[in-house]
Amino acid sequence: MKIVDIRATTVAVPLEAPLRHSNGAHWGRFVRTIVEVEADNGLVGLGEMGGGGESAESAFRALMPYLKDHDPFQLEALRFKIANPTASLYNNRTQLLAAIEFACIDLIGQHLGVPACDLLGGRVRDAVPFASYLFFRYAAEGHAEIRTPDQLVEHTARLKAAHGFTVHKLKGGVFPPDYELECYRALAEAFPGDRLRYDPNAVLSVAEGLRFGRAIEGLNNDYLEDPVWGLEGLRIVREQVKVPLATNTVVVNFEQLASNVLRRGADVILLDTTFWGGIRPCVKAAGVCETFQLGVAVHSSGELGIQLATMLHLGAVLPNLTYSADAHYHQLRDDVIEGGKLAYADGAIAVPDGPGLGVRLDKERVARYAELYREMGGYPYDRDPGRPGWYATVPNERFADPTVSLEITP
Repeated sequence: MKIVDIRATTVAVPLEAPLRHSNGAHWGRFVRTIVEVEADNGLVGLGEMGGGGESAESAFRALMPYLKDHDPFQLEALRFKIANPTASLYNNRTQLLAAIEFACIDLIGQHLGVPACDLLGGRVRDAVPFASYLFFRYAAEGHAEIRTPDQLVEHTARLKAAHGFTVHKLKGGVFPPDYELECYRALAEAFPGDRLRYDPNAVLSVAEGLRFGRAIEGLNNDYLEDPVWGLEGLRIVREQVKVPLATNTVVVNFEQLASNVLRRGADVILLDTTFWGGIRPCVKAAGVCETFQLGVAVHSSGELGIQLATMLHLGAVLPNLTYSADAHYHQLRDDVIEGGKLAYADGAIAVPDGPGLGVRLDKERVARYAELYREMGGYPYDRDPGRPGWYATVPNERFADPTVSLEITP
């Protein structure tokens, strides 16, 4: 089996509403680049990468001279062909590698007639549990804003009723820390039997991170995720707060993982199949975490169904996955895969049984959302449509005003 073609298509898939985060916002849609890797036996493997637009499409086309006639089974060679450590200092191809790796694993699974998880060691679970992913958001057509503690609790109750979530993650760093602490406590009070996690995307100062961490010590926390920036900042907070710390920002490769093992700053590593350069590096990293008694969770970077499938196959094979995975997925209005969005049941999503990743493209949906991307274009992830001229600093001192209500038309 040899690679004969690579095709990339950028799509914009609508969200229920614009989602706010510490560095800006998702402006009512996810922009993703869908990758199709065709082999000489007629099979097509699927990959996915966040954002990029025309530049990502060009970058994937530029890989053809590297990968023409490459055997998809040769995954270690693939890594060095695309992103060897020295060259990657200049070409930053880690996320491109991830999307191609997804597609090659999909091809291998289809060729052998087995699901991807069987290629990765075999499943230890048939469904992967997920946390709700709670955002402060602007109002949009058919969907109310989420700004106040009462609105947040009401939204969480609806998600819990619809999908069965028993773990709730609040994406913070938008409003002043004391206000978000009030919101977090409201969740704890409303759902006393459920577990909680809070993620301000590293924009708190060390002093604020310590204050927030100490204030939630008595709650039913999974962990406090990236309260401050950097491994040194996390180490300071970890030494003084009795809540496990997690990160997806400063342990995203093996050098950083080694540093965290030698002098621990994070107790839980959130593995992202895109950030780490594929599913297989995440499996390897999980093995290191198992050895050194670090917790692991599966991180969400704004996935559609293809990357979600990689997260499910990853979650299926990790015996030390003791935390529910993250997913933006329930925030989407639609997907680009056949049958539309995968379903939650009792807070979990079943691992696909089909060969490879177990999902296929819905050509009509891809065409529709490719056209929507051409109409609307991309958006600046690190800007907020409701705060013209604002940008985040780390640590941040210029938080949004929680008394201001806005409806945003992307």
